[in-house]
Amino acid sequence: MAKKIVMPKLGLTMKEGKLAKWYKAEGDPIKVGDKLFSVETDKITNDAEATEAGILRKIIVQAGATVPTMEPVGIVAGEDEDISSLLADVPESSSEKPEVKEEKVEEAPEPEKKIQRTGKVKVSPVARKMAEEEGIDVETIEGTGPGGRIVLDDVKNAVENKDKVKASPVAAKIAEQKGVDVSSISSENRIMKDDVLRADKEAQYSSLAQPEDRKIPLTTMRKIIGERMSASAQTAPTVNFTISVDMTNLKALREELKGERNITYTDLIVKVTSLLLLEHSYLNSSLDGEEIVLRNYVNMGVAVALEDGLLVPVVKNAHVKKLGEISDEIKDLSYRAKTNQLTTDEIEGGTFTITNIGMFGIESFTPIINQPESAILGVNAIVETPVVLEGCVCTRPIMKLSLTADHRTVDGAVAAMFLARLKESLEHPLRMLL
Repeated sequence: MAKKIVMPKLGLTMKEGKLAKWYKAEGDPIKVGDKLFSVETDKITNDAEATEAGILRKIIVQAGATVPTMEPVGIVAGEDEDISSLLADVPESSSEKPEVKEEKVEEAPEPEKKIQRTGKVKVSPVARKMAEEEGIDVETIEGTGPGGRIVLDDVKNAVENKDKVKASPVAAKIAEQKGVDVSSISSENRIMKDDVLRADKEAQYSSLAQPEDRKIPLTTMRKIIGERMSASAQTAPTVNFTISVDMTNLKALREELKGERNITYTDLIVKVTSLLLLEHSYLNSSLDGEEIVLRNYVNMGVAVALEDGLLVPVVKNAHVKKLGEISDEIKDLSYRAKTNQLTTDEIEGGTFTITNIGMFGIESFTPIINQPESAILGVNAIVETPVVLEGCVCTRPIMKLSLTADHRTVDGAVAAMFLARLKESLEHPLRMLL
């Protein structure tokens, strides 16, 4: 039976989606579960799967168009089935790609150099007429007639030399030998030998490098990331903190837990931070108009880097989950983020965010707050660092934590106390069990 394929609603708040690309073409057979098209929202990218078997008889909406949820984008039906009734209410223009016009900016021509004169320029009538016809400014012509008068030959010479590039004889000869077009050389004065040699060398470099500019359209994800990060930077007056943490004990704990399951440093930091945020509620708050929203729960966002952007899936109620449960959930969310399987609900509702780029060797950075949250914690690389302990110099695994807080809700002292408490807890993780 013929049916319309619609733009799916991937979350409670989703109102529209961008049809990024079709995986099927008109006339292709479709089985239940086949990937039909890719959907980009302001938060995630996902694939829409077929719920009906048949033939993709009609593509109503082409790739690149944005469509409200539950609106038709295609029709699936039997090979010879009549689909005219389904097409009746589909506007013809819906399947056409919007034409994007590029605005051309014309460069203003350089003003012609005028010859300085002390008196009024003298021009013969016939010379003036020819200058007007050829678009030559008589102020740029040096007259050879009596008293410096501009005559017809002067204008003719100006016409002949109007588009002619001035180069020294040596420069012209070298340019001819090396095949350099002197008209392509920019110079305010006469083109000389060194100008030609420089242009020839640049041409050789260009031939070797084969430079090419490649333009790709911004994905919906990149647009939204740009908009939200800009809005965050403009909205929140931020304060930044960095603290060094001795990871010796946490490292030993992780090694011990490896015998049971693969616990990562991110898992451990999420667990410890979730418990501490209940003690430092302003770090876990958000601003709503003229009110601060304080919470007795922690929904921990864990940033996941993708090829074309960043997603922050949320571990809901992380403060009451066991370490193993947090570890399993982070791995599952991360995998599904990288395979476009997350739902909108799984990346909403975060109250605090942790972003770890230590695996890239980064030792310190300034993360941007994921609005409307009040803070974000950046986790950096663990580096063997010389330290002084009990009067002796030794090396310890040191990791820096980078905290960015919204100064509208979090005072500097409050953020500093939280970070100091987090340092203490990570350096002595077993105390969290007491």
